[in-house]
Amino acid sequence: MATPTPPTPAAPPEPIRGYNFKLEVDGYTGYFHRCHGLKIEIGHIDWREGGGGKHVRRLAGPVELPEVTLCYGLIVNLQAALWAWVESAMAGAPVRKNPSILMLDHQGTEVMRYNLFDAFPVGWAAPDWDALGKTVAVESLTLVFERIERSV
Repeated sequence: MATPTPPTPAAPPEPIRGYNFKLEVDGYTGYFHRCHGLKIEIGHIDWREGGGGKHVRRLAGPVELPEVTLCYGLIVNLQAALWAWVESAMAGAPVRKNPSILMLDHQGTEVMRYNLFDAFPVGWAAPDWDALGKTVAVESLTLVFERIERSV
């Protein structure tokens, strides 16, 4: 009788790389080289009970969704679409959109998505120009949003 072979251990899951992501907004997909500020901050309220209680209770407070900033290499088609969005905010009537930030694996397949709801631009920065430099021209776009959801 043959001896059964022991099962081979499964390879540990590979972490998602932080450098492979893209943005989808209104059917347009743009690749960015940096995204920062995407987070949720849950405040708390310290409350001390009356009657001589020595312990401070902590209650959940307001949820804050800070601004998120996207940095991208200057590309004419992307810049035109995003600039029109910035112009709407400058005119005092920001167009609210629902962009998604997609995390990709090393093969470019979507593995996670962050959906932002009711987002609009609150900041834009031009690239730094240097006639002696050899870097890509990079613009940045800062967004605020009212709700976030994560899907896998």
